[in-house]
Amino acid sequence: MILTRRDTLLLGAGAALAATLPMPAMADAVADLIAEFTGGADVAEGGVDIDAPEIAENGNTVPIGVSAEGAESIMVLATGNPTPAVATFTFGPLAASQAGSTRIRLAKTQDVVAVAKMSDGSFKRASATVKVTIGGCGG
Repeated sequence: MILTRRDTLLLGAGAALAATLPMPAMADAVADLIAEFTGGADVAEGGVDIDAPEIAENGNTVPIGVSAEGAESIMVLATGNPTPAVATFTFGPLAASQAGSTRIRLAKTQDVVAVAKMSDGSFKRASATVKVTIGGCGG
């Protein structure tokens, strides 16, 4: 097989296009995790507070906090990480407050999503974008 200059240019353009396409597999992973957590129930926007920095200079340790009054559990996802599941906070009936905080690793600028299961069986969701200057996953 002889590659002409035109064939080479087409192959290069195709490879560049494939490299710049968004990663639908990660979007599917986040949607799958939310569907697994909610059991496919509807999720309302709001009712969950996310305390995350707007800009994180170092993606290795990004402090976040989540809270939702009346929540039984809160799941936290980082949509741009290779493994989006970050943490799930579960609160018992004697919990003084339904809030949790931790430090997470973010690979790049991305949304942090929190989904809360409320005591009445409903689900609420919020998200916050965190701009990462230096990625925490080797980037």
